[in-house]
Amino acid sequence: MARYTGPVYKKSRRYGFSTLENGKELAKKPYAPGQHGAGRRKKASEYGIQLQEKQKIRFMYGLNEKQFRRTFDKAAKMSGVTGENFLKLLESRLDNIVYRMGMSSTRRGARQLVNHGHILVNDVKVDIPSYQCKPGDVISVKENSKEHPAIRASLELKVQRPAFVEFDENKLSGTYVRYPERTELNADINESLIVEFYNR
Repeated sequence: MARYTGPVYKKSRRYGFSTLENGKELAKKPYAPGQHGAGRRKKASEYGIQLQEKQKIRFMYGLNEKQFRRTFDKAAKMSGVTGENFLKLLESRLDNIVYRMGMSSTRRGARQLVNHGHILVNDVKVDIPSYQCKPGDVISVKENSKEHPAIRASLELKVQRPAFVEFDENKLSGTYVRYPERTELNADINESLIVEFYNR
């Protein structure tokens, strides 16, 4: 299945979950899209609930099904809790780190910055959004991209950065300090349902 590139708000309303993590999509219309979206919905099965949880996380991080499954399989082979390992791997993607540092207001925009070669990892250009960053990696903006309008516009929003990343707005450079703790990530995510979905 190809990566979804359609309306983000529609998907957020479909799953009753803010994939942009700011709640704007659900503020005006907190019900599913379509003619009967505000009406009664039939109760989902256990499989349906697991599938919905998987889909909302997949759309949130912007992965296609193959990438998502490959990341889960990698998490399953790691020691520790599979669900938490899975979220750590998703959060360690380069496009997500760029987003967390505030260089883009959305993960989709961060992916585009990486794809177009504006981002350096340890002073080396990396144009692969799925690149797995490690704690201690320094992520910065390429010298001739420092006045990029999209980056400047995002930084002006003054987003609150999580504690697992540090960023210097003057140098346009930051560090992935450590892997995130589960308590620092979205509390509305139930990763155990995704584990159950793939292990069924």
